Amino acid sequence: MSMSTYTDCKVSVIVAAYNQERFIGRCLRSLLHQTIPQINYEIIVINDGSSDKTAFALELFCDPEDSIVRVITNKTNIGLPGSLNKGIKLAKAPYIVRVDADDFVNTNFINFLNVYLESNIDIDAVACDYLLVNDKEAIIEQINCINDPIACGIMFRKHQLFEIGLYDEDFRYHEERELRIRFEKKYSIQRLAVPLYRYRRHENNITNNNNEMKSYLKELKLKHRDKA
Repeated sequence: MSMSTYTDCKVSVIVAAYNQERFIGRCLRSLLHQTIPQINYEIIVINDGSSDKTAFALELFCDPEDSIVRVITNKTNIGLPGSLNKGIKLAKAPYIVRVDADDFVNTNFINFLNVYLESNIDIDAVACDYLLVNDKEAIIEQINCINDPIACGIMFRKHQLFEIGLYDEDFRYHEERELRIRFEKKYSIQRLAVPLYRYRRHENNITNNNNEMKSYLKELKLKHRDKA
């Protein structure tokens, strides 16, 4: 196995991790066992100032001489949108897809989304359906990604993300909704009705912080009165 060259790399997978020692290994194993050749994609992990054993878990996947996993370590916690932007700015590939550190994906995840965009040059971005799973990875339900969108499992064309200004780093929560509102003012996201993403529901989900979610929802509505 060798690291992707600039010309070979088609897809950059961005994974932001904060105190995810429990799940980051499962996430990376799923990303390393894809049907697309490893020379054609890279995995950029931003360890956002984790205080647990996330750094140690990442060392198991990140031999700098023989790995497609690149780890960027923030000395302090800068927040999810800031970490994601850092990863996107370092990405070598023309296509960007986000995977959260506590989730995992089907073996065809990168390949199917990449082929869809490469085969449809008039389509801006594509999202796949997902399976909601519990702590033990048992399937709860299959969900339509357009009817009930999540932040991940969407492959973007990198230049379009830069055109809209990437993530707004002031939004520690609802960062994906804020970005999507701006993105869809100019572009569109199509649906691939195949459940390639595994969205894990557990007690430490960031979306469980109701007070912070409500606070940033107010900010979202103030910024995008016509859309939020």
